[in-house]
Amino acid sequence: MTDWPAPRPSGRLDATVVLPGSKSQTNRALVLAAIADGPSEVHLPLVARDTELMASALESLGARIERGSRTWTVTPIEPVASATVDCGLAGTVMRFVPPVAALGAADVRFDGDPRARERPMGTTISSLRDLGVRVDDDGRGSLPFTVHGNGGVRGGALTVDASASSQFVSALMLVAPRFAEGLNLRHEGGTLPSLPHVAMTVTELRRRGVVVDESEARWHVQPGPVKALDVTIEPDLSNAGPFVAAALATGGQVRVQHWPDHTDQAGDDWRRLAWAFGGNATREGEDLVFIGPARLRGVDLDLHDVGELTPVVAALAALASGPSTITGVAHLRGHETDRLAALATEINRLGGDVDELPDGLVIRPAPLHGGSFATYDDHRMAHAGAVIGLCVDDVVIEDIGTTAKTYPGFADDWTRMMP
Repeated sequence: MTDWPAPRPSGRLDATVVLPGSKSQTNRALVLAAIADGPSEVHLPLVARDTELMASALESLGARIERGSRTWTVTPIEPVASATVDCGLAGTVMRFVPPVAALGAADVRFDGDPRARERPMGTTISSLRDLGVRVDDDGRGSLPFTVHGNGGVRGGALTVDASASSQFVSALMLVAPRFAEGLNLRHEGGTLPSLPHVAMTVTELRRRGVVVDESEARWHVQPGPVKALDVTIEPDLSNAGPFVAAALATGGQVRVQHWPDHTDQAGDDWRRLAWAFGGNATREGEDLVFIGPARLRGVDLDLHDVGELTPVVAALAALASGPSTITGVAHLRGHETDRLAALATEINRLGGDVDELPDGLVIRPAPLHGGSFATYDDHRMAHAGAVIGLCVDDVVIEDIGTTAKTYPGFADDWTRMMP
């Protein structure tokens, strides 16, 4: 682990940012290419720990992935006798790949980082069992476990409780066209979080010729081929968050290049959030330009659909002139760490005034001071610490290297932005 003094700008921030590719889109593209009817090219993929873990997982199941500097070429899965998958701490790997393994006839063991064994996986395991797939987990409902493929999955009607993560829904839908009867999937339980990610899954399936009918909390995926498709990955708009926050926190300006006109990414909500904090977002050609206010306003936000943005939003709220309330994000307690507890602990450690709610945070203005900011092996926590460091001297982030999960060059790009 490397301690990293968060840089503080010496003048008005005026920067241009080019973001790496979207993790969510890259990993969906890799899964669909691995079960497609021919080879596919993925242009401008995110090259980071989470996507490398996904690529390696699919290769262990029999796919071939040629990694070029700007394009990855994916040849679909050929059967293997057995496999072991390292999920790391990547939710998309631990949830998307087991249903892929169920399509084959191999015994596939899944494990990951120590914290990965604490992340909720019961819905993945029970869903596969309900579909007739044998899964051995010694009763844990979490990693490690072994999927025993029997050569295919019948599919049909299935009801799940995906209130802990929308990834449970996306995971099943991505492979459902390869089920003999497709999948008639219904979510039943608490409110489904992170709906933009489900919308992205539906979009990517339809782009490849898969028929998906959807209604409230129900998705019917028809069986059939997944057409090979060459795709170009969008910039990762969730990783835009700290850079947008940099403009807002400092009253400066940040131009994010190549921001999509239309996208299913949760990070697109930064357009709205910039205005909520008193700033603005303006499109100039292919770019979005974010300009910060003279004083950050407090906010009252339900981030249920875009929970991954919460750490950076909380960091901004800790710098705001008025109190803020963030709700709708109880599911963040099952992410890379319990993000709500971690944010409250680390902001309060720097002199903040934060209380946890069952599903969010209350953040009140308080004079912050320097100190250590722990990341808990969570890239979004590192982003939050960097944002606070823009306005507070001597903030030191523990293990900035954790940002390599989705943005290997983050620390260099962040430092380069400083005047």
